[in-house]
Amino acid sequence: MTKNNVAEENQALSPREAKEEKLAMLKEKGITPYPHKFERTHMAGPIQEKYADLPDGTETEDYVAVAGRIMSMRNNGMFIDLQDASGKIQLFCHKDSMDEEKREMLKLLDIGDVIGAHGTIRRTPRGELSVRTSEITMLTKSLEILPEKHHGLKDIEQRYRQRYVDLIVNEESRERLRTRSKVVKAIRDYMDGLGAMEVETPMLHPIMGGASAKPFETHHNALDAKFYLRVAPELYLKRLIVGGFADAVYEIGRCFRNEGLSIKHNPEFTSIEGYHAYYDYNDLMDLIEDMCRTIVQKIHGSTVVKVGDHDIDFGPAWPRKTMCELVKEKTGLDFLAMKTDEEAQDAAKSIGVSIDPKAATWGKILQEVFDERVEDTLIQPTHVMDVPLEVSPLAKGHRENERLVERFESFINGWEIANAFTELNDPAVQRERFQGQVDAREAGDEEAQMLDEDFVTALEFGLPPTGGWGLGIDRFVMLLTDASNIRDVICFPTLKPKQD
Repeated sequence: MTKNNVAEENQALSPREAKEEKLAMLKEKGITPYPHKFERTHMAGPIQEKYADLPDGTETEDYVAVAGRIMSMRNNGMFIDLQDASGKIQLFCHKDSMDEEKREMLKLLDIGDVIGAHGTIRRTPRGELSVRTSEITMLTKSLEILPEKHHGLKDIEQRYRQRYVDLIVNEESRERLRTRSKVVKAIRDYMDGLGAMEVETPMLHPIMGGASAKPFETHHNALDAKFYLRVAPELYLKRLIVGGFADAVYEIGRCFRNEGLSIKHNPEFTSIEGYHAYYDYNDLMDLIEDMCRTIVQKIHGSTVVKVGDHDIDFGPAWPRKTMCELVKEKTGLDFLAMKTDEEAQDAAKSIGVSIDPKAATWGKILQEVFDERVEDTLIQPTHVMDVPLEVSPLAKGHRENERLVERFESFINGWEIANAFTELNDPAVQRERFQGQVDAREAGDEEAQMLDEDFVTALEFGLPPTGGWGLGIDRFVMLLTDASNIRDVICFPTLKPKQD
C-alpha cells in the first residue's frame, strides 16, 4: 500500500481504528509490534547534557541507540520527538541516512508508539540536537489516543484515575512524583545517619491502636478472626525499644484510616514514625527541625520554598509555643485560667466555636478552638507544644501541669505535618488511659483506641524514657512541590469506584 493509500484509508477510520489498521499492517509485513527487548545505549537527558556545546549545523559520527515514546511527528515523520524517562531528543529521519525500505516504517508510526532508533548525533542548522536516524524499530504499538499536545490532560479526575496518561503528557506530574521519591530517600539517609535502625512492623493488627482514628476492618479466613489495617505502627515500634533491639528505630510505610477524603487527606497515606530511647519531646523538636531543614536544602538547594503565595523558610529556629499560648494570642481566651468544663464551653461559644456535647471537656474544647481559630494561621514552621491530656492517650504527662502532656505538633502552611511526644512508659497509667479509650468507644466514639493488653505487658517489662514522632510524608511532599491537593503527590490516590 502506498503512502497516499494509507492516508486515504485512514481518513475513513476513527483514530483508534487507524491505529489498529497499522498494527495489522505491521504484522502482515512480518514485523512484531511487541518485541521482547531492545539494546539501548543512551538516554535523551544525558545526550542533551553531553552535547550541549555542539555548534549548530554540526554532524558527528557518534553512534547511539535510543528508545522512548513518540510525542510528536512532523513532515511525514522526518522529525520525531522521542521522550524517555530522562528527557526528549529529536529523531531526524531523512532519505540520506535511511533507505526507502526502512523509511516505509514511518508510515506505520503514531504518536504514543514506543520505538527504538539507531543513528548518529548532530545538531540541526536551527539548533535542535538530533539523532540522524538510520533505522527505527517498533517496540510497542500504542492503540489509545494521547491528549492533544497543546491542551494536555485537563480533566482532573482522569489525571488521577489514569495516572499513566498523566505521566506521559505532564512533565509537572512526573517531576512532582520524582521529588517524592527523592524526599523518601533523603529521609531514610538522614535517619540512617543518626544510627537509627529501619524496621517493618505488621500491617494487619488484631487490636486497633497507636492513634485515634476509625480503622478499616478485614477478616482473616485461616484464623477466622477480625483484623484491622493499621492506623499507626506506634505500639509495635515501642515494643522494639522495650526489647532493646536498637536505641532508635523507624519505619516508613502506609497507614490506613477509614475517614473522609479532602485535599489534605487520603484514606491510605505514607508516614515515617521514629522512636528514640532516652529522648524527650524537646529533643524531638530539634530532630524534626534539623531533618526538615536538611531535606529541603538537599532537594531545593535552599531552605526557602515557595508554597502558594508564601515563602516558607525552614532555615531559622522554629518558634516553640504552647497550644494555650497560641489560643490566647488569637482569641483572647486563657484556657489555663479556666477551672471547669462548663467555663471552657461557655468561652468557646462566646467566640462562635460550636462544641459537640459528647466532647464538651476542657481539653477537647481547647483542641477544637485551636483547630478552628489558630491552625490555619501557622504559615511559617512552628512547634505547638503542651497538648491536652484528654486527646493524647499515649503521651507522658507534663512535668508542670497535670491537664497537659509533653506532646507537640509541627505546623507549616497551616497544615500539621508532624506529631511527637515524650512516650508514656508507666504501665499502670497506660492501662488507665486505655480504659478511658475503651469507655469512649463503648459510648460511641469510633476513633477511640482499644485496650492492648500485650502492649501494657511490654511496658511492665520496662520501656526506657523514650521520645516518639511521626511525620506525614504526603503533606511534606506537598509543601516541597507546591501541590494544593494531596492526590497530586500520590501515584495512585484513592478514588470513588467508577460506575459503568
